Order: sequence, then structure tokens, then C-alpha cells
Amino acid sequence: MGSVLDRMSLVVGDIAEQDTDAIVNAANSSLVPGGGVDGAIHRAAGRGLFAECRTLGGCPTGSARLTKGYDLRAKYVIHAVGPVFEGRATDGEKLASAYRESMRLAARNGIRSIAFPSISTGAYRFPIAQAAPIAIATVAEELMGEAANILHVRFVAWDAATHDVYERVLASARMLQP
Repeated sequence: MGSVLDRMSLVVGDIAEQDTDAIVNAANSSLVPGGGVDGAIHRAAGRGLFAECRTLGGCPTGSARLTKGYDLRAKYVIHAVGPVFEGRATDGEKLASAYRESMRLAARNGIRSIAFPSISTGAYRFPIAQAAPIAIATVAEELMGEAANILHVRFVAWDAATHDVYERVLASARMLQP
């Protein structure tokens, strides 16, 4: 079957335009539309997304919630809440949990392809050089476990600098695989 790393890809682009079964929204805990990725997804999805989010009662940091995709190409949106970076040891654990819970929620709902933004690295200030290894390692772990039924994971970088960091981390991980 090949390595789980072969089931991951990386592009520069707009998360809201991805044609995967689900896209992940870097959401805030209230699930009210914010800025950055969150605002872009809500604008592209239309009013139905906001209306459904209001029924969910929020989402704690490190967790994820599922909604329909509405006007997006993706059938579903997974709203993952990453931590606001404050340099604590728990920041990395909460970020890993946001990726882990997103993958498990996708797997439980029969989602075969999923696109992730770089969670918490925008307004939440998580350093990309620390976030990218957490994202890739957590997704790889889930692809070998509870989310083995997911066939493709796409990381969507919003700019070349973010892409380059993720590309280096993926290349290093591929070199280390047996």
C-alpha cells in the first residue's frame, strides 16, 4: 500500500476552493465567523454555514465539529479549534488534538479526502516551524490508526513561505521512513 506519507500532498491555495470531501476550518471556540481562513470559508460557504454553526454550541480548543459544506466544493467542513500560542507545553498537545479530532471525525463520517490549513499559525501566532511537524506527525499517526480509511490528506498553505516549511518537514519525514 505504500507509506502514509504518500497519501499526503501539499499545495499553495485557498482552502475554501479545495475539491476534497471535507475541508478543515481553523475556527475559534465560539464557531462564529472570524478573520483569516475562518472568514474566507464562511464567506464562500454562504449563510447556511453560519446558521448551522450557531446550533452547535461552540467547540473547545483541541476539538472539532462537523457541518455541511453548503456553497463550497467540499461536502463537509470540519471546524477545528487550535490553541492561541503562548509558549506553554500544552500548546503543542492542543494543536495535535485539533488535527487528531479532525481526522477521527472525518473517518467516522466516511470522508475519504480532507484538506487542512495550517491551524493556529495565523492570528493565533503558533510558529509554523513548530506547527508543521505536529500537523504532519499527527495526521500520519491517524492514517495508520483510526483514520486509515482516509485516502488523501492535502495541506493547503496560504503562501509560499508556509508551503516551504511544510515541504521541508514532509521531505524529512519521507527520508526517515523505512
